[in-house]
Amino acid sequence: MNMPPPPLHVSSPDVRFAWHAVDSNGVRRRGTLIAPDPAVARAQLKRDNLFVYELDARGQAPRPKARAAEVTLFTRQLSSLLRAGLPLAPALDVLAQSPARRGREGMPRIVGALARDITAGLRFSAALERHPAQFGALYCQLVGVGEATGALASVLARIADDRERAAAQRAKVRAALTYPVAILLLALAITAALLVWVVPTFQQIFDGFGAKLPVPTQFVIALSSAAARWSVPALVCVVGASFAIAHVLRRSDKARISFARLTLKLPIAGPLLTTLCSARWSRALGTLLSAGTPLSDAFDSLTHATGNAYVDRETGNIALRLRRGERLAAAMQTAGCFPPEIVQPVAVAEESGALDAMLIDVASLCDRQVDEKIGTLASLCEPLVIMVLGILVGGLVIAMYLPIIQLGNVV
Repeated sequence: MNMPPPPLHVSSPDVRFAWHAVDSNGVRRRGTLIAPDPAVARAQLKRDNLFVYELDARGQAPRPKARAAEVTLFTRQLSSLLRAGLPLAPALDVLAQSPARRGREGMPRIVGALARDITAGLRFSAALERHPAQFGALYCQLVGVGEATGALASVLARIADDRERAAAQRAKVRAALTYPVAILLLALAITAALLVWVVPTFQQIFDGFGAKLPVPTQFVIALSSAAARWSVPALVCVVGASFAIAHVLRRSDKARISFARLTLKLPIAGPLLTTLCSARWSRALGTLLSAGTPLSDAFDSLTHATGNAYVDRETGNIALRLRRGERLAAAMQTAGCFPPEIVQPVAVAEESGALDAMLIDVASLCDRQVDEKIGTLASLCEPLVIMVLGILVGGLVIAMYLPIIQLGNVV
């Protein structure tokens, strides 16, 4: 009778320790650190030439956190170490012991846990799945394919390339959308300051004239009175509404999906975001297919591939249609969130049997389109900003000086 294999012992949660030690100069020192057990804690302090004489556990430490940039750097470094011939577990130990800046200890802790899990006999992809906040389903599945094919270093390098490309695109899109919004908010702030503090001074001067004011000036004075009276309540309402909307978006999947769908329909940013989501989706699916993942299984890792809740939900619907026997291009067209220039090449690739290569080519085409749209948006921002500032500030100045000009003509 075959006995079942013994269970694997994965790493336990980290513990916060308070320590008292003496350094090489005989000076007493104390502090806190996070380690899985007292032996590891003492080894860490010994590497820093500290001789521990008291070590107390202070409870379980919070789960480690790491930024996306730190995960990308870890992926790149691990790929380089594996290509240099270092085995996986020692490579993880090297990265776990690398010095981290203060407040950035999360990634070394995660890498240390991965190293301990690998040493305990857990597969690397399974160890990564224990940290879903840092390593998504797509990341873990690609690593699993790399483990199975013996090409883990190459797969990690490809993952790092894709993450770096996606980060650069996000930075470009953020810069292209942030600049006009920031300028518009600045123009509104200047206009509000003029209405609240400058216009009332002119109003006192105009009251001494005793003459009828022009219609534009009357409108600005009325707007100034309304701004002085309702600016604070309006600001409170805007801030409260912003917090309420953010709370609803965090708690409600339906609201998050509706908001994501609305962003794709915005007049200027919508086409840009649609192309960006198509690029991420096509590249993720093409990468999985080129790694040997079956089409039906690949969609299990695309649930958060685009960063847009609406497109991610439609990805799940596409997977359901595929399981019912529908073609990929037809399912994408039914979803309605992919432009025709994406769907048509996919339909051709399905007939020719080169779907993975076509998806990578489509992703590259979308990347170029995103760069072109960002450049066009950036070039349109300057005249748009000048126009907005001219209408708001210039209109106020003209309205305030019209009575003075009329009085000069009468004199």
